[in-house]
Amino acid sequence: MRAASPGAARAGRALPLVAAALVLVLMLLVIVRLPWAGDLGMHAATVQRLRHSPLHPGNPLVDADTPSPYYSPWMLLLGCLARLTGLSVFDVLRVGAVVGLGLLATGVWRYVRTLSGHRAAPALAFLSLVFLWGPLLFDWSGFLGLNSLALTVSYPSVLALGLSFHFWAWLGRALRTGAGWGGWLGLGALWALILLCHQFTGVVASLGALATVIAARPDRPRAVRLGAAAACGLVLLWVWPYYDFFALFSAGAGLEAIHRPLYGHLAARFGLVLLGVAALGARWRRDRRDPLVLFFLLGVLVFAAGGLSGHYSWGRALPAALIPAQLAAALEAVSAGRRAVRAGWACALGAALLVGAWTQVGTLGYVTGRDALPGVVAAKYRAPWAGYHWITPWVGYGDVVMARTMASRQIPAYGAYTVAPGYPDVFLPSAGVRGEAVRRYFSAGAGAESGTGAESGAGVGVGASGRWGVLREYGVRWVVGGRGDAEPWLRRVAGGPGGQVLYAVR
Repeated sequence: MRAASPGAARAGRALPLVAAALVLVLMLLVIVRLPWAGDLGMHAATVQRLRHSPLHPGNPLVDADTPSPYYSPWMLLLGCLARLTGLSVFDVLRVGAVVGLGLLATGVWRYVRTLSGHRAAPALAFLSLVFLWGPLLFDWSGFLGLNSLALTVSYPSVLALGLSFHFWAWLGRALRTGAGWGGWLGLGALWALILLCHQFTGVVASLGALATVIAARPDRPRAVRLGAAAACGLVLLWVWPYYDFFALFSAGAGLEAIHRPLYGHLAARFGLVLLGVAALGARWRRDRRDPLVLFFLLGVLVFAAGGLSGHYSWGRALPAALIPAQLAAALEAVSAGRRAVRAGWACALGAALLVGAWTQVGTLGYVTGRDALPGVVAAKYRAPWAGYHWITPWVGYGDVVMARTMASRQIPAYGAYTVAPGYPDVFLPSAGVRGEAVRRYFSAGAGAESGTGAESGAGVGVGASGRWGVLREYGVRWVVGGRGDAEPWLRRVAGGPGGQVLYAVR
């Protein structure tokens, strides 16, 4: 078979590099716009509290003195940056997004270089991580699909994933070539940092590290130093002052319901990853202790155990199965046996990446806006949330606002508190009582908000005195509701998107 020409070979290497560079440029432009969806309000609120009180921030969402697992070393750094520079919370999150994206890109490059010396391998791996998913769009923190990454790039989960790739590369090198005591203790500190910044990604990082260790079969001296690294990490987790990390192991019951959807539509969301599973099979035939195969098996084991036992929060370990499969698909295209075999893998991978890219092409709208997109692309665009900046001329920092769940997920980003947290809070004992108080308040015939995703009142209606008592109990100064929520004790102050109204409590 005639060898490929040098020009064709160079083009084959350059194409993935150019495509990966374009994806990174797209993500930088997305960061400028910083589309709002999901947990952005929680992270913005966390920065708000740390900016105003770095040592005793209190609960990030409600006016209560409780710890929070969101107070990580990374968010503390961002809060101090906001405090020292005077930058807005959202500008600080943009800075964090750039750092997280940089760590992710360089981490993927470093880790993949430990698996393959081919120049195109890191770029192909990065493209597989963002495009090799499925025909059904899927967005979740800690999952690296392009659309998901666009919405979560400022989250601690992206930073933690970037650190995880660096962690695996560093650990693999230490196991192969050795390292001094300082290097091993640094590995333990990095492991603890990942777990503190994003606990679920910390589980993924731990499974990847375990696979690396099993594959390396370290000798006794390295095993001793590895144990010291683990002990160092555990000590740092124990002494972290902002929340009790180990208390999270007994707090999972409140998280199962929101994670159950992770176990639905698996083929539609992740079907393209089957190409990577086939690549893992090829790697396993060549090496029974291949680290990517072991990583994948550990991830599948934890994910399946969560589904079978009803611990659906364990589903957040799914990236531990997806990442090695995605990387394996990329690596087979450049390192599988004969040239004809590599060409076949490259063609299959190219087709899968195109399907994945088309599924997520609506991400372009976060840069251009929906109106600038062609019709077929605009149909794939998911509009971000509008935000609640419109209440800020009146609602001050620390004011308490009565609002339904969707509004409660955004209002604390601007410095105010809500009566009930918009997200599950395992360290807030009164979370259930507060949620019931909000349901009681809005259940007495109040009109539903138009276009806000508000819940219909499911509780038992209460009289005017009872509703006024709820406002007094929680020190509520403002109510965000619909036009039908007007009451004699409320004064209309401003209107917002979707028929929402800001009321002042008289």
